[in-house]
Amino acid sequence: MYREYIEKTIGLLREVTGLEDVMITDGGDHADLASTVSFALAKTQRKNPAQIAGELVSAISAKPEAKGIEVSAKGPYINFVFGGEYVAESVRAARSPDYGTLPVRNEKVIIEHTSANPNGPLHVGHIRNTVIGDTLVRAFRKAGYPVEAQYYLNDMGRQIAIVAWGVKNLHYDRLPGEKGDEYIVRHYVEANRIAKAKPEIEPEFDSMMEKIEAGDPETVKLFHDSVDICADGIKETLSSMNVVHDKFVRETTFLWNGSMQDVLNRIEKLPTVHHEGQMMYLDLSGEGFGNRYVLRRSNGTSVYAARDLAFHLWKNAQCDRSIDVLGADHKLIGAQLQTTLKLIGEQPPEIVHFEFVSLPEGSMTTRGGVFITADELIAETTKRAMEEVTVRRPELSEEERAKIAAAVSVGAVRYDIVKVSAEKSTVFDWKEALDFERQSAPYIQYAHARACSILEKARADGGFTECYAYSDPYELALAKHIAQFPFVLEKVVVELRPHLLATYVRDLADLFNSFYRFAPVLKAEGNVRDARLTLVDACRNTLYQALGVLGIEALESM
Repeated sequence: MYREYIEKTIGLLREVTGLEDVMITDGGDHADLASTVSFALAKTQRKNPAQIAGELVSAISAKPEAKGIEVSAKGPYINFVFGGEYVAESVRAARSPDYGTLPVRNEKVIIEHTSANPNGPLHVGHIRNTVIGDTLVRAFRKAGYPVEAQYYLNDMGRQIAIVAWGVKNLHYDRLPGEKGDEYIVRHYVEANRIAKAKPEIEPEFDSMMEKIEAGDPETVKLFHDSVDICADGIKETLSSMNVVHDKFVRETTFLWNGSMQDVLNRIEKLPTVHHEGQMMYLDLSGEGFGNRYVLRRSNGTSVYAARDLAFHLWKNAQCDRSIDVLGADHKLIGAQLQTTLKLIGEQPPEIVHFEFVSLPEGSMTTRGGVFITADELIAETTKRAMEEVTVRRPELSEEERAKIAAAVSVGAVRYDIVKVSAEKSTVFDWKEALDFERQSAPYIQYAHARACSILEKARADGGFTECYAYSDPYELALAKHIAQFPFVLEKVVVELRPHLLATYVRDLADLFNSFYRFAPVLKAEGNVRDARLTLVDACRNTLYQALGVLGIEALESM
């Protein structure tokens, strides 16, 4: 409804002004939309902008298409307020089980995210990639796109050679309850320590890399077994965060199926390609890059960049839109990839770059003090959430409190990460993330639980008859914000900015709580009670749908 009314408003303004750009903006607290087009017309008509605004209001109001929209001028500004029919239809639509779902698209999307090296557990630095990527996957699906979430699995690089060397030589036993990624990282850390103390073993890593590139069966099995053990642990972590990838794609695929060599053959034809012995590189200085883009080493072995190019060509053959989520430290690599694909006439991926997330100093210690794993972050958040839930709901069984705490902790981590625009760095703040009283995931989850509780009490008291008549300002503010959910979702997938949805749902919880405080629901009578309960149900469903896109469980009781 919101988009329809935006388009209707734009159409009316274009008709009476003859302009394509009618300068529509959000109307703020006083209107649903506003236009500053009077300023543009004042330059050509040599009139006062306020006079022009008044004339335009009269012209628009006379149009039959303007029915249901209150048009007024405030000085040079033209304000548009959507009427009762818009509000009623918006609330009615918001009660649909699939509210917010956009029309089915035929444009397949592949979103690659997380893709951390399988040499140990995911850590705090990885999970912003995970949360941004998974939220985009969910948003695109809700927006009607067929989506495939992919994890690009490094199964042959130097770090994996170090892991494989460790597995081959250290012979550690798996500890009871030890996850695969925890088991592998012990080998990786110790192998690195040994290599630092004994540099003479470094050539063994190089030899293993040459062997896997040549397809040596024993080396391939060692690498793949090591990677698979670690990947299983990573998948457990992802699952605990409500994240599932549709496909894990091995890097070696593109080496052995010939596609990497096909890409290099195409690049060989570019005038800016150079060789030094067996080394091959592109001179991208003409494209604004000051360094070489190496595609083959001096010993003839391939590099990650070449395999990555082949991977992206493979993705292009399977989708209409390819999106990568990468850390800010990959900006150069991402730009070189995009540029090279353009040079050989291929569509480059869209890249969402994100700055990093950190923890307040001293907020949590680590095993060995090297990094904090995602598992440790979730465990600590769950512990703190359990303490808060126990204080708030001591009458619940431990099992019930644990279930709530688990949902709250994952929601707290995901929301605190996604609420910040990707291009800004962020610090995960324990107190803020778990605050039930302010703008956090628990705060939003609690708004949903409150709506469920109101409706449950109403049903126990005989139910209600749906009614869509609204006039109270708190009713109208809530209803009109509910109406914007599909529009915000569409904006997220167009702009690749998932924090917009986080902001939207936080504001929705704010408006619902204000409505709950100042517009009594269960104590109201007659049609007012019915209309407010209908609005509560619409808000409950909108919160449920939006939280689902954010990967956060919408709890019915807290």
